Amino acid sequence: MKFKKILMLVLSSLLATTSCEEPNKQQGEAITSQKVIIEQERKAILATLNNETKAAFQRDYEAWQTKWVHDPDITKIYLDFPENTFSESVGWNEISQFVKTFMEEHPETEPLPELLDEIEVRLYGNGAWVTYEQQDALRGRKRETRLMEKVNGEWKIAGMQTTIYGSETNETK
Repeated sequence: MKFKKILMLVLSSLLATTSCEEPNKQQGEAITSQKVIIEQERKAILATLNNETKAAFQRDYEAWQTKWVHDPDITKIYLDFPENTFSESVGWNEISQFVKTFMEEHPETEPLPELLDEIEVRLYGNGAWVTYEQQDALRGRKRETRLMEKVNGEWKIAGMQTTIYGSETNETK
């Protein structure tokens, strides 16, 4: 009788241990899967941002505009500390016209900044909040914030704030 109780205790302990390990294994697999998805989305966002930058600096309006959400509520803001300027465009029509005018008035291409490889991304379903810093050959250090939306499986820009700090020589003036 004593042997039976010990055997039952051992078997129930093994059964409890086995049943506890399965959820932990499933949780680990879910976390790994989620990390893979986040990394895939980060790479897709990175490609959109780099391609939008290339198009803008090469004055390719057609390629540039494909990277943006065409919606009346999107925004584009520039804060340029060295030049002491601020500009804000609201809605696709205003942003599009601003960029077309800029490209017409400044048709010469600009040196392409080093393309991004590091960005901070926070995913929210079909949206993402992205921040990064970049060195621009003409403007110096910039901090960018982008609101991204996934439209028909593609990441597009729905909001942008660029803060230009300038080069170190500008910062010491």
